[in-house]
Amino acid sequence: MTGTRRSRIGGALLLPVLALTAGGVWVAQADGGGQPRAAVVNAQAVAATPTPTPTPTPTPTPVDLNAVLAAAAAQVPAEGGASVAVLDTASGASAVYGDGSFVTASIVKADLLAALLWQRQRAGRELSADEKATATLMIEQSDNDAADALWSAVGGAAGLDEANAAFGLTATTAGTDGYWGLTTTTAADQLRLLQVVFGQGSPLTAGSQAYLQSLMGQVEADQDWGVSAADQDGAYTLKNGWLPRSATGLWAVNSIGRVTYDGRELLVAVLTEGSADEGAGIATVEGLAKAAAGALTGELTY
Repeated sequence: MTGTRRSRIGGALLLPVLALTAGGVWVAQADGGGQPRAAVVNAQAVAATPTPTPTPTPTPTPVDLNAVLAAAAAQVPAEGGASVAVLDTASGASAVYGDGSFVTASIVKADLLAALLWQRQRAGRELSADEKATATLMIEQSDNDAADALWSAVGGAAGLDEANAAFGLTATTAGTDGYWGLTTTTAADQLRLLQVVFGQGSPLTAGSQAYLQSLMGQVEADQDWGVSAADQDGAYTLKNGWLPRSATGLWAVNSIGRVTYDGRELLVAVLTEGSADEGAGIATVEGLAKAAAGALTGELTY
């Protein structure tokens, strides 16, 4: 009941009454006989009030990481040809710029040791003490005589090609006539090799992976360049290669390895050919490594 005012109509006392209608609205009314009744609000009219349609959230357009990397790589001054590939080991996101074939120079030494470890696994034995000593020289110091010895140990070009087929390297061909440094490869294939060395589900055992990683983490100070330019925590592992081409006098300069950038573990492979000298090639490799890391982590957009 609401209020206290009373009135008479036709001798009847009207008492205002509040009643809740089906539409949820209180109304006051009394009939002429003095008996209160509820005035029904048209619930259908209330229900017919249109409800605003929510604006759908737009679906984000997927980022073309290859295009982002290509734009980033275009900002790096380079002489001759270049290619770079990068992979985020946690998310699996990857990008590749350039699909040309390049000579490996000394980065093939990491491939050689991976092949030898794989062969020894299949034979059910570990590397001998002599093989380990030779492997240390080959990876840490990039010793060419050591590479010659392990090239023979894996069975030369045929042995390396067999291992690379097992590793999933489809665009890598071992050099002929003992010229292991003239093995040809692509950046995408070198990224696959890095996954063999560092990734899960590798043809190499965890022990073989750890051994190769440890050597790549202890290269000589004068070889501390290349993909390490993109590293931000000092725990990088790598193998570099550099070779003046006798036919042209121009340099092939390459670098492969694992770095940490923006808190993420990245595998990076950079191949170049056609630099006027080693220094120019190193500058190109380092510029492309940083561009690749920034493009993949979103720190660089173009």
